[in-house]
Amino acid sequence: MSTAPGDDGALRIRALDPLPSRLSARIGPDPFVAFHPGAAVPARQPSQDRSAAMVAALAEAGYRVVVTGGPGEAALAAAVAGDAAVDLGGRTSLAELAAVFAAARVVVAPNTGPAHLAAAVGTPVVSLFAPVVPAAQWRPYGRRVSVLGDQSAPCRASRAGACSVPGHPCLDGIKDAELLAAVRWRGGPP
Repeated sequence: MSTAPGDDGALRIRALDPLPSRLSARIGPDPFVAFHPGAAVPARQPSQDRSAAMVAALAEAGYRVVVTGGPGEAALAAAVAGDAAVDLGGRTSLAELAAVFAAARVVVAPNTGPAHLAAAVGTPVVSLFAPVVPAAQWRPYGRRVSVLGDQSAPCRASRAGACSVPGHPCLDGIKDAELLAAVRWRGGPP
């Protein structure tokens, strides 16, 4: 298999619309970490409480955090953002979400389409990856991706829609120190 002349084989979105002024005004001029807490399948996302604690840990460490979410995730995004982050849940189109991710220093997201979108716009990704599908096959594409989550959990390769293990330990067991180290590695210090 060959690539076309000038194509380096990297997966990325080549043309992005600029961040709309209504979003850039809400986000502000300072660097930020984007946190997308939701996924279509509950087994693939940390609990709401753990996501909120992760956002709080990022904010306490000095990171500005912007929480994103699709139209059906506005309540989740608001609860996760709390007073610690800017809430954009349900306020972006897909193209606008791509622009938000392109402006971020790093994106933290579970195994969901937005994690792949972040990688495609060239932003480093910290993937909160439940092992219900193999990370080696389904993690976001690229070298600037860190995978967190217990990949040897009992639900490994089960394709489960809901976690059958009490406490959802593969994702809710991610320690703040692990998250902060991955964000620092991929996006730099606050």
